Amino acid sequence: MTIETHSGKPHSEPPPGTEEPAERVPPAADAVDVQHADAGMSTAPRADHDDIVQPKLGPGGWARWTWRQLTSMRVALILLLFLSLAAIPGSLIPQRPVSPIKVNQMFRDHPTRAKIYDKLDLFNVFGSWWFAAIYLLLFVSLVGCIVPRAWAHAKVLRGRPPKAPRNMDRLPAYASWETDTAPDAVLEAARAKLKGRRFRLSPSADSVAAEKGYLRETGNLVFHVALVFVLLAFLLGTVYKGSGNKILVEGGNEGFANSLTQYDDFQSGPWFDTKNMEPFGFKLTKLDQTFERLGTQRGAARGFEATISYWQGDPDSATKSGKIKVNEPLTIGGTRVYLLATGYAPDVTVTDAKGKVAFSGPVVFLPQDGNRTSTGVIKVPDVSGGLQQIGFDGIFTPTTAVDAVRGWHSIFPALDDPSLIITAFHGSLGVDAGVPQSIYRLNTDRMEQFKKTDGQPWAVGMRPGDVQTLPDGTQIRFNGVKPWANFQVSKEPGKELALYSVGAAIVGLVLSLFIRRRRMWVRAVAGPDGRTVVEVAGLTRTEGGGLGQEVQALVDDLRASAPVAETADAAGADTTKKDEE
Repeated sequence: MTIETHSGKPHSEPPPGTEEPAERVPPAADAVDVQHADAGMSTAPRADHDDIVQPKLGPGGWARWTWRQLTSMRVALILLLFLSLAAIPGSLIPQRPVSPIKVNQMFRDHPTRAKIYDKLDLFNVFGSWWFAAIYLLLFVSLVGCIVPRAWAHAKVLRGRPPKAPRNMDRLPAYASWETDTAPDAVLEAARAKLKGRRFRLSPSADSVAAEKGYLRETGNLVFHVALVFVLLAFLLGTVYKGSGNKILVEGGNEGFANSLTQYDDFQSGPWFDTKNMEPFGFKLTKLDQTFERLGTQRGAARGFEATISYWQGDPDSATKSGKIKVNEPLTIGGTRVYLLATGYAPDVTVTDAKGKVAFSGPVVFLPQDGNRTSTGVIKVPDVSGGLQQIGFDGIFTPTTAVDAVRGWHSIFPALDDPSLIITAFHGSLGVDAGVPQSIYRLNTDRMEQFKKTDGQPWAVGMRPGDVQTLPDGTQIRFNGVKPWANFQVSKEPGKELALYSVGAAIVGLVLSLFIRRRRMWVRAVAGPDGRTVVEVAGLTRTEGGGLGQEVQALVDDLRASAPVAETADAAGADTTKKDEE
């Protein structure tokens, strides 16, 4: 037996036993006029300018209209699209919380563009007011969409499948036959078969109604609720987060303690409590860097691993060792430490004309290209008893090359042939004015460049171990090079919530895509000849094929328990419909 589905409209013929209504004949015009005249009414046509005047919406009406528009699925999808578009600049433009060095570099290379970006909050997209406005509107829109749908779905779950319709043959998939099996036995077999296929049943005296696929709408609601929790997790991470950066030199005496004054820069949400920052600290003991040396990818980074020694709770407690790689942070308590960037810090010693050490230690230089050609400054505020201040503006090249076009530059990022090229200025560095200034830039407005005896600017190239003397007797020694690492110390609550919410959203999406809503009915009644007439029909609540095959499978199972009656006209009494899906 095969099952046929049809998508046409139900028959328009009246049910048996009913009569067509008599054709209505319009009354004569004179009769209409007389009736209107008796009622004292005018039969003259209305003028065209008599338009219908609708009532104006008041504040409450406009509020209801706005709420309905905001909570519509169409607006929710539009806001979701806007949120995706708003996140694009966060991927294309350096973000200050993540890459402050690149942001500073953009201010140096493209000051006009950087100022425009800064005014538009494009250096901090996910903390900008306009991004917050979009996801808050999306949050409200999703909640407004979910609540009524969840309430309606809860009513459906508490309800029962509807009874079998009177005319089952009008349903898309239908089959019927006669059998000698008793109606109760047929219905009992139908209940067993449908229950085994995970249908929810609603039996009646002469039929069985079944339905399954409720998890489709459940999955749809789970997906949207999970999306709300993703937005909520993002919101919690924004208002409660605290994130800062710290550059540490390998093997340096300077360490880091999780205190606000220890950060090079720090950004936090409006509700972040700096008084409750977790007590811990660490030092950079070793930094391993590997680069590709052969092929077209020569110079590309292959691996970075920072080894740190850290303490937690009490500074005098025993230290532990930990390793941090790119995208593999170290978790200390509820705070994560990320490795963001690396570079080189030339180690120099500056002595005045009397041999007194005025400055000594590594100085962080910032990479300018993929081969780590780096720039930096060395500020010496106290030289010769404080009578003058000296500033060195330098270029560091880990693998040095010199040509007429590019001058001093690096051709490989590893420390194969390091050099330090510096020029010097004397005067006022501006550090005594009390105005904050960048440690990576030298303000020469109130300084004068040192000159050689021939009047040319003083500039020299140095290798590790070299010593150079300035015209005033000050000496600078290039002791060597140490690598540095830029760490991001971040506490962002809500990440676990976001992870679980994304997992729930995937599960809900799978349920809503692969589960189809089905309704099945089986009716068994005694016919005029005493035999049982069995009818099976199905209806799908969602688009997609397979309804005819599912009804056919149920028919085959039932016919094993209630076979077709062995009569001469049994074949003619069997009604079938073919699946055209």
